[in-house]
Amino acid sequence: MLGFDETAFRTQIASAVALRPQIEQLVDQLIESGVDNVLLIGAGGTYSQMWPYELLARERSTLSVRSAIAAELVVAGDALLGERTAAVFTSVTGTTEDVVRAIEYVAAAGATTIAFTGHAESPIATSVDHSLVSEPKTWPFDMQLLLLVGRLLERRGEFDGYATLADELVHLPDALVAAAEQAEPMAAAFADAHAETDYYFLIGGGPLWSFAYLYSMCILEEMQWLRTTRVHSAEFFHGSLELLEEDTSVLIFQGEDSTRPLTDRAEAFAKRISHDVTVFDTREYALEGFSAESRALIAPIVLDTVMGRVSKHLERVRDHSLDLRRYYRVMDY
Repeated sequence: MLGFDETAFRTQIASAVALRPQIEQLVDQLIESGVDNVLLIGAGGTYSQMWPYELLARERSTLSVRSAIAAELVVAGDALLGERTAAVFTSVTGTTEDVVRAIEYVAAAGATTIAFTGHAESPIATSVDHSLVSEPKTWPFDMQLLLLVGRLLERRGEFDGYATLADELVHLPDALVAAAEQAEPMAAAFADAHAETDYYFLIGGGPLWSFAYLYSMCILEEMQWLRTTRVHSAEFFHGSLELLEEDTSVLIFQGEDSTRPLTDRAEAFAKRISHDVTVFDTREYALEGFSAESRALIAPIVLDTVMGRVSKHLERVRDHSLDLRRYYRVMDY
């Protein structure tokens, strides 16, 4: 597979899953200390990556679990922020400036601070109350967030399937490598067909709305300098559909949760207008070892792996490195 280090990939995913005992012990401490609200705080991709777990809590729990943009939180605040808040952060490098400032802000309000990162000595890891460290470059953070929020809900009697899910996560490295291998020919063909495409329209719903947002902004825009429109499948018919034309390249991210019919509806309409609609559906992958409920919950992780193959082939056909930036961490702002 193009640009795929299977050994490193397996090690990184396994290192995140292996944090389960630490995460569960931490959650138990939070429950015992009387935490009654959770802020999931990020910037860019790490912000959108929080949404499936805010959604999971909203669907199942009366516990306040809210996502927040780090920079906005610092200037706008949150009425629930205080000594009974658990504030959760993620950062691959452990150096994201907006996140560092947000940690200082919530800590001053008395919140318990928690970070997931790949660097134990980084500014973020060393500034929080609880740092849970995976292998360097481990991505995404969905495994850790799923374990954290899932355990919280289980302890509250709101997620009976948590233990099954957590047990099944040991199969994740094998399942994701198999998904990557299956996706490779499709990814190569997609990139070859879209080497000159300069605009993409992305649709996702439920837990995959976060991935649609992330792939649009953090991959196609930031890493490939391509123009995009992104919309939640439930909101598609309230404005964004007017942008579709017969040659619009539409990417649809489809999962296996209760919101699937919303994305089906958007897909059906998009295919009436455009002849260039590509659906990335987690149902197409075996995901051996995972129950139906768990498959729905790990959908963002699966599509992150699948689309990682697409990204590498877009890099190839466009001769545009995924690491190249013009402004981000290049210029002052």
